[in-house]
Amino acid sequence: MAQIQVQHQAPVSGPNGVAPGAAGGAQFMLTSLYVGDLDVTVTDEQLYQLFSQVAPVASVRVCRDLASGRSLGYGYVNYNNLRDAARAMDLLNFTPLNNKPIRVMYSQRDPSLRKTGTANIFIKNLDKSIDHKALHDTFSSFGNILSCKISTDSFGQSKGYGFVQFDNEESAQNAIDKLNGMLINDKQVYVGHFLRKQERETALNKAKFNNVYVKNLSKSTTDEDLKTIFGEYGEITSAVVMRDADGKSKCFGFVNFENADDAAKAVEALNGKKFDDKEWYVGKAQKKSEREHELKAQFEQTMKEAADKSQGANLYIKNLDDSIGDETLKELFSEFGNITSCKVMRDPSGISKGSGFVAFSTPEEASRALAEMNGKMVVSKPLYVAVAQRKEERRARLQAQFSQMRPIIPSVAPRMPMYPAGAPGLGQQFLYGQAPPAMLPPQVIYLESLSILLT
Repeated sequence: MAQIQVQHQAPVSGPNGVAPGAAGGAQFMLTSLYVGDLDVTVTDEQLYQLFSQVAPVASVRVCRDLASGRSLGYGYVNYNNLRDAARAMDLLNFTPLNNKPIRVMYSQRDPSLRKTGTANIFIKNLDKSIDHKALHDTFSSFGNILSCKISTDSFGQSKGYGFVQFDNEESAQNAIDKLNGMLINDKQVYVGHFLRKQERETALNKAKFNNVYVKNLSKSTTDEDLKTIFGEYGEITSAVVMRDADGKSKCFGFVNFENADDAAKAVEALNGKKFDDKEWYVGKAQKKSEREHELKAQFEQTMKEAADKSQGANLYIKNLDDSIGDETLKELFSEFGNITSCKVMRDPSGISKGSGFVAFSTPEEASRALAEMNGKMVVSKPLYVAVAQRKEERRARLQAQFSQMRPIIPSVAPRMPMYPAGAPGLGQQFLYGQAPPAMLPPQVIYLESLSILLT
C-alpha cells in the first residue's frame, strides 16, 4: 500500500454516521446497501449472516439470473436505520466472503449519477499489487467515497487502472490536485476526471498534432520531395519516406512540423491531392491504439448503416428444436420470399442455442413470414418470430418499459428474513422489515429480468 503524505481535512460525518453529501443531490436509499463483487457461490444466508453481525438486518437478496438461477455477482442488504447501514458499510467494505473481497456502497436509486460520471475520477498506471482496498484507503481521506474499483481481467488480475467516485465535485477535484503525478508504489500515477466514451472521442478528435502521415506515394518520391511540398505550409523539423531493408520505398512516410497549426493546414490542403497520378492520403500520424479505435468506429458505423438499410427485413427466431439446422430453417421460411441469409446460432461446441436469424430481401416478405410463422408448431415446439433489433434498440425499449413499471408492495406483518428450501433465486420468498425505507429498491427485481432480456 502506497504511503502518501498530503495535508488535507478529513471528511465530516453527519449525525447518523453518514457523510452530509451522501444524502444531498443524489438519490440514495441510506438504509439500503449495494453489495458488489460477490463470488458466484455466495448465498442469501451467507450475506445475511455476515451483515447481521453488525446490526439486525431487515432483508437481503443475492440477485440471480431468472433462467439459470446463477448469481449475477451483486446483491442488496437492507437495514432499519441509517446508522446501522453506515456502520455496516464502514466495517464490511472489502471483507472477504468465500475468498473474494466484497464491495459495499449505498444503493443508488437514480442511475443518472453513475451515467453522468459526476465526481468520478480515473486513475491509471497503478501498480498491479494495488487492490480495491488499497485504492480506497488512498483516496478516502479526500472525502466520502461512493464507489471504488480496480479494473481486472478475467483472471482477477489488475489492469493497472481504476475508478473512484466521490459524493461531490470538490472532493474529486481535491484528490486530482493532490495525487496526480504522485508516486504510488514507485509508479507515477495519472489522476483525472473520468470521461465517457463519447467525451473521450471528442477530446481525441480535437487534439492538436505535429506529426503528419502521408501514404500512396509513388516509388520515386524522396525525402526532399516531401520537404519541398510540405514546406510550403510551415517549418518542418523532419520528413522521411519509409523504406524496406533493400532501400525500396514503402510508399508512405511522415512529416513533422514545428507548429501544430501548420500541420493542420497541410493536412487540409494536401489530403486527396494527386502527385504523379497518385492520390495522397494525408492525415494525423496515429498510434496503433488510435488507428484501431478509428477502424472500430468505422466498422460499427458500416454495420449500423447496413442494419438501417435492412430494417424490418431481418427476423429473429427462437424456441427452435435442436435438430433444426441452417438448411432446414431456410426451407421453413423460403415460401415467403427471397432469403438473403439464414443462420442458426450455436455455442463453441456446435450445439444449437435454439435461436437464429432469417433475412429477407424486402420488409414485406419478412412481414408475411412473421404473420404466418410466429407461434407455428415445428417439431413439437411453437416458434417465436419477431423483427430482429440491434442490442442498443432492445436496451432502449426494455429500459423504457421497466421505467414505467410500478412496484407492488405486499402488506405483510414485520418479521425477520427467511430462507426457504429450494434452488437459490427461484421462487424464493423474502419478508421485509417494518420500516418502508428498508425495503429492497423495486428496480432490483426489474433489473434481474432486464439482465436476461438484454443478453
